[in-house]
Order: sequence, then C-alpha cells, then structure tokens
Amino acid sequence: MSAVAQSIETRTEEQELTDGFHLVIDALKLNGVTTIYGVPGIPITDLGRMAQAAGIRVISFRHEQNAGNAAAIAGFLTRKPGICLTVSAPGFLNGLTALANATTNCFPMILISGSSEREIVDLQQGDYEEMDQLAVARPLCKAAFRVLHAADIGIGVARAIRAAVSGRPGGVYLDLPAKLFGQVMNADAGAKSLVKVIDPAPAQIPAPAAVRRALDLLKGARRPLIILGKGAAYAQADEAIRTLVEKSGVPFLPMSMAKGLLPDTHPQCAGAARSTVLKDADVVMLIGARLNWLLSHGKGKTWGDAPKKFIQIDIEPREMDSNVEIAAPLVGDIGSCVAALVDGLGSNWPAPPAEWTAAVGAKREENVAKMAPRLMKNTAPMDFHGALGALRTVIRERPDAILVNEGANTLDLARGVIDMYQPRKRLDVGTWGVMGIGMGYAVAAAIETGKPVLAVEGDSAFGFSGMEVETICRYNLPVCIVIFNNNGIYRGTDVNPAGGDVATTVFVKNARYDRMMEAFGGVGVNVTTPDELKRAVDAALSSGKPTLINAVIDPAAGTESGRIGNLNPQSVVKKK
Repeated sequence: MSAVAQSIETRTEEQELTDGFHLVIDALKLNGVTTIYGVPGIPITDLGRMAQAAGIRVISFRHEQNAGNAAAIAGFLTRKPGICLTVSAPGFLNGLTALANATTNCFPMILISGSSEREIVDLQQGDYEEMDQLAVARPLCKAAFRVLHAADIGIGVARAIRAAVSGRPGGVYLDLPAKLFGQVMNADAGAKSLVKVIDPAPAQIPAPAAVRRALDLLKGARRPLIILGKGAAYAQADEAIRTLVEKSGVPFLPMSMAKGLLPDTHPQCAGAARSTVLKDADVVMLIGARLNWLLSHGKGKTWGDAPKKFIQIDIEPREMDSNVEIAAPLVGDIGSCVAALVDGLGSNWPAPPAEWTAAVGAKREENVAKMAPRLMKNTAPMDFHGALGALRTVIRERPDAILVNEGANTLDLARGVIDMYQPRKRLDVGTWGVMGIGMGYAVAAAIETGKPVLAVEGDSAFGFSGMEVETICRYNLPVCIVIFNNNGIYRGTDVNPAGGDVATTVFVKNARYDRMMEAFGGVGVNVTTPDELKRAVDAALSSGKPTLINAVIDPAAGTESGRIGNLNPQSVVKKK
C-alpha cells in the first residue's frame, strides 16, 4: 500500500462516524421530542431500541392505529407534534387512519414509517412490503416528505415539525426508506446538518379593521351567542377566552372537546339550552369551531327562522364562507384574535339585553331540572342516564381527571350529562365521529399529563382498540376504563328476522370484559348499579391502578345510531 493510501486510511479510521439511526434520533431530541408511540418491526425495530437508549420514552402498542391516535391526541394536549413510528406498508396503512383523522381534527402529528427501497418500488419489482407510501399518504394529510440521504434527515424532520404545527395544525407523513438508517457520514457533518426549528407556529395577528367589524356586529346584537370549538381548547388561550366571555356577558355554547374552557356550571354556559340558543340567536361568534355537520352546517331547522349573522375566528382563510356567509371573518391565531377583541371591548361594553340572557338561563334551568330525576336512578340493570349520573358525580369531585369518551349512545348522552370544569379534560371522537380512539387517547393522556384517566366506552367502540388494555397494564398507567355493556351495537335486543345467526348488531350476551383486564394483571370489576359503579370508579382513580369496569346496562337501552340516526339511510322498498 502506498504512503498516500495509508494516510487516507488512517485519517478515515480516526474520523468519528454517525448513521441514519442516530441522526433521526438526534434530530427529534434537538426539537424537544420526549415520547414516541408506535409498533416495532422491520425496518424500524432498532430505531425504537436506540431511541429508548437515548432517553426518549418509546411506548409500544399492539396496533399502529392506536399508536397513531395516541400521537394525535398528544399533539392536541401539548401543541407539539405527537410522533408515531410504524413499519412499512401494512403497518403504515394501519397508522394512516389515525393520520387522516388527526388532519381532519387539526391535531399536530407526524407519522414516521420505514419503507421499501425506491429503485425497487419505482420499477414495481416486488420488494418486501413494497408500496409507494408517500403517494398514498399525500392526499390524506397536511404534508408528506421522503428523506433519501442521511445528510437531509435534519431538514426532513424540521419540515415535518413546522408543517404539523404552523397555521392550521394537522398530520404530516415522513417516509424513511430502510437503506437510509444504515447510511454513514462524518459525525461532525451530521451534527451540523441537524436543524432546530425556531418559532414553528408564529402568531398571526388579525387585521384591525376585521377586529372592529366583529366588535361592531357583536355590539349591535340583540341575542348574541359565542360558540367555542376544540380549536379554542387547543390554542391554550384560556384566560383570554374567559375574559372575552365574561366581559362581554354573552352566553356561550361549548362544543364537546371545548367543554371546561369555562366550567359547564358557569352562569353564562348555554350547553343545557343548546337548541334554544342555536335557533334564536341573531349574531353568532365562532371561536375555533367550524360550521360542519356537528353544527348542521349553519343552516336548516336546527338554526331556526331567525336571521343570523356570523363572526368567525379561524387561522385558515378558506374556512370562511364554507357553508354560509360570514359577515365578520377574523383571520389569525385564536390567542391573538381573542386578545384583540378583549382590548376592543374597553371598560364600558354594554351587556347583552337582559331579556335574552334571562331566557337562556331559564331554559337552561328548566332542562337541568327535567334531567335530574333520570340521573338519580339506581336500578339494576342500569340505563345510560343512571350510569352517567354516577360518573357525572365522579368528575365533579375529581375535576382534574381526564375523560375519554366514545360510542354511540355512550358518547352522545355523556356529552350532555357530564359537566367539565377544566380545559382539555374531555377527549372524544371529534370531527369525524370515528370509533376506536379510546385506548390510544387514554394511554397518551396518562403519559402526557400524568393525570388519572377515565375512559367511558360503549361496548362496540371498545372493541376497536380493546387489546391495548395490555399496553395500559404493561406501562402501569392510571387509567380506569368503564365499558357500558348492553350486549350490542346500539342495543343488544335486535333479532335476525331470517333466523340462524344472531342479528348483525348483537354481541355475546353477558360478556365479562373485566376479565380481560385481569388476564394482564390489572383490576377487573363487574357492576350492576350506579352506586356500585361510583364506588368502583372512585377506588380505581384513587389507587392509580389499571382498572376495567364492566358496567352492565339494560340490553334494551339505547337508540339506533345515538342522536345521529337521521344520517342512517332507511330502505323504502318492501320485498315480498
């Protein structure tokens, strides 16, 4: 070997090297990522191991969709992108539902998936789990990127983070082919290639003219209403929103995941008079809420015949006029917009007409009084209202507990029955109404906040993610799951008119879900009355032990599709 060759070899041996595995981990740590949710496997198994060794908490799930849901709600709770790590092709596809759901709900999340090699995928030569994952993901998320070279990992991670949290938050896909992890480069050069994202979600200040227009419209209202959406909860502008509501004196209606921004027991809360305020209001201010199907698109009989003018606060200009005319669009981030409105109220803002606020208050009290006897029933088997009445008391006594909620009747009725007292304590199915979020949300809520979690599940909804009870037990999380078990979807009394198999909506009768939890070392409890349910939940939340309570509900309780049965088409053709 020549002297020159020997010199080059010596210098190479002396260089400190790094690779794609370490660069991905270093890029995430540089940007404050402390937790990864995912499922290990080819080609990302070692990435998870090495991330764990580097001090990142890696939570392994039993299914990628549940890991993705955990990452999504972590993003909602922290305003930082939750990270979900999956294997290629089938694992990527499992996580894709959660990614699309995060985008629809405006939760910042990054789905990172290993993938097959480009040269084989592009020629469709049949690689292991071959799929053009970037092309599949792109239409279903806010942004999608692929990194092919180790030197670009820092930029790729930075772009994903900025895309996830800037403007209207959403889901981002980051594609990392298997060969990338093994690529080697000089460690110093690798360190210099990393990017720390600066101010990823800068404030977007509303135009002064838009603020004046909104305030003029609100001041002239005879029957004003403020609607708070989950975007308002995500913004964490809690004090500014409270000041706006209380200083203006306007009744407010919280959407389900905005409950607790101000307590549901607040004298201006119109949650128990929802139908009345939507029908009769003349000026409606939307804060982080969209006029989608959850608000009947801002029109139709839900909104009554009274003429309406809308003020809408949203960071996305294209949201304005999406269903009805927006008389006063206010484009900007919620914190900045609400602060500007508060400044504009001044010291002598006129209170809304007493006739309106008194009418809303009277309707609220009337509806609360009507509901009270149903919530106090202590029968066996339970109905939904009796069981929810017990849980309502639990949350009132433990307002810092996080409530996760999904199902049909279980979800719809809980929204109206269980009062919330603190912001971001109610997590549910959101915009799509998709079932299966329960266990993923429960895991992430416990990990990200350290608070006890109460997951109230319909028996059908629980089935989508039920195996994650093992995950809850494995990490010894303070999660209490209550399953409203009425033996079926909607109810357990349907009959197959043709005989033979059970009806399509009926499950195994008298199933004991509590024994699933016992199988993994958790606590299982079977209850048949609201009093038993209250005692069991209190014990679980006090102990902090993983607990599953099988709450026996009357099989005949429940209605078709909960409160959205009108969306379920009915056949008008009669077969002979």
